[in-house]
Amino acid sequence: MVTAGTVPRRGRASRTSSHDARGALPPRRNAYQQSMARLGWGFSAPALVVIAAVTIFPIVFSVVMSFSNVNVLGSGFSIDGFTLSNYTTVFQASVWQYALAFTVGYTVVTVTLEIVIGTLIALVLERLEAFRGWMMAILLIPWSLITVISATLWGYIYDPTYGIADRIFGALGMGSPVILGTPTSAIIAMIVADVWKTTPFVTIIVLAGLVMLPRDVYEAAEVDGASGWKTFWTVTLPLLRPTIALAVLFRILQAFGVFDLPFVLTQGGPRNATTSLAILGYRVMFTDLKFGPGAAVATTTAVLVVLGCLLFLRVFKSQVTETGDES
Repeated sequence: MVTAGTVPRRGRASRTSSHDARGALPPRRNAYQQSMARLGWGFSAPALVVIAAVTIFPIVFSVVMSFSNVNVLGSGFSIDGFTLSNYTTVFQASVWQYALAFTVGYTVVTVTLEIVIGTLIALVLERLEAFRGWMMAILLIPWSLITVISATLWGYIYDPTYGIADRIFGALGMGSPVILGTPTSAIIAMIVADVWKTTPFVTIIVLAGLVMLPRDVYEAAEVDGASGWKTFWTVTLPLLRPTIALAVLFRILQAFGVFDLPFVLTQGGPRNATTSLAILGYRVMFTDLKFGPGAAVATTTAVLVVLGCLLFLRVFKSQVTETGDES
């Protein structure tokens, strides 16, 4: 029988049980932690101001200019009124439509080739015990070169007068094609130069992911009698999806905004064959001095990059979720 002295006080019991169910409340930050947080923000403030000045402000200003009537004056330019004519002009221009198609196709082809070749090289390096460091150092040479220097080097290689590519084609009985003089060969030449330079970047990322994979999974696959090919498709590749997704994301951001390679190698030619969106925006804004349409090209390019990355991340997330549910 429960007596009056043993009856628990319901308020305190309920509060105690609710705290136990939700877990202990996080302790409040003391004065020292708050002062250190303010100190950290104080040290970070100059860097944040610089980032805002050189990154955020130009983006916002470009968006504003793309929706404005921009008049070029002798002393600069003036912004007057709101308009959508800049985007109408850009979307109706055949050169913009071709630049968009070329940029998308160039991004898909180069990123696919770099992911496949970089993954294969990473698989070889992961199994290589001797001279792995030397091989990685050699692989980093193309990636460490500035793109302008790399493009100039490939320009010498493709030169029809003294380039080594012309001699190779001549030795193979293919004549002396002007590689950078025809649209198809110029596009292929630019893709080759980009793959040569950027594949090591993908290789390093994938190799880092391979090294971090758990060894016990491979031991279990070996015990089950799985072949090397089956182990790659059922174990290695699914575990490498986050790493490959990171590499693809970085490469999409870089490839879609390609500028320096075609600018140095082909100047966007021949006949606009290698004109990317970045090249087109540069021409419209700084050569034709049409700041409004040029800003519209830059804004649409940035929006397309963001949408493409978000779509890729959503597809990747759904694939990872399906893989987790199957396992």
